[in-house]
Amino acid sequence: MKKSVEELKFPLKGKWLAMLAPSFIVDFPYPKIISQMKDLGFDKVMELTFGAKMINRDYHELLKNSKGLFISTACPGIVETIKSKNPSNIKNLIPIDSPMVATAKICRKNFPEYKIVFISPCNFKKIEAQKIKEVDFVITYSELRQLLDEHKLTNKKYPKKGILFDRFYNDYTKIFPLSGGLSKTAHMKQILKKKEMKVIDGIIEVQKFLESPDKEIKFLDCTFCKGGCIGGPFISSKLPIFLRKRKVLNYLKTAKKENIPENRKGLLQKAKGISFKSNYPNK
Repeated sequence: MKKSVEELKFPLKGKWLAMLAPSFIVDFPYPKIISQMKDLGFDKVMELTFGAKMINRDYHELLKNSKGLFISTACPGIVETIKSKNPSNIKNLIPIDSPMVATAKICRKNFPEYKIVFISPCNFKKIEAQKIKEVDFVITYSELRQLLDEHKLTNKKYPKKGILFDRFYNDYTKIFPLSGGLSKTAHMKQILKKKEMKVIDGIIEVQKFLESPDKEIKFLDCTFCKGGCIGGPFISSKLPIFLRKRKVLNYLKTAKKENIPENRKGLLQKAKGISFKSNYPNK
């Protein structure tokens, strides 16, 4: 059983690694959030973008010669709902890690002595973390905001330049938390026809599709929340979804201009030997 955030003592002591979902940009300023996490006691602060890149490769390979319907499993809200309410579709869930688990596996390989904490826009990641060994704790965005306030870090001034995520940088997958972000960054248009793919955000619409699926669809790229992860229940922003999406796209533009040292990039050798196949959908 994973411990709750209440059992963690901040600032943390020892070796701790934080993983941020790219949707953080909707609620937290960049790069200030990295400095804030360091002040909470995290030695290393990563983003999930490299893990997203690695599972994209597996999705692309799997769907290249696909037959029948495959359902994305990057969103545990989708997985848990299908398991409880649409069990006939469990067989269609893609057995590939989520970006959270993929990134954690990479971090475990490269930093085996660190405890890993994932910062999440939803509670479903806590459910997923209970069923896998790679992530030690999950903290929601609302819990993180409370921690920043308690430690008087919300309004603290930090340098605006020269602050970067510690390792495994990848830019184009920063749009992964948007609805359809998986399909776009995994280049599905190269291997599937438009009529063979469907993007649905919002669990009600997903369930409607599953009750009467289009037989031509081979890949369903779906998320529990409207807008994707940027619509997560623990995001505090009151902005409409289209403006949250704009924040992510502007963040991507900023990222592409950054000068990232070679040793911080998400290079394939850093994930060499790691399998991103998952048993989670069937657990």
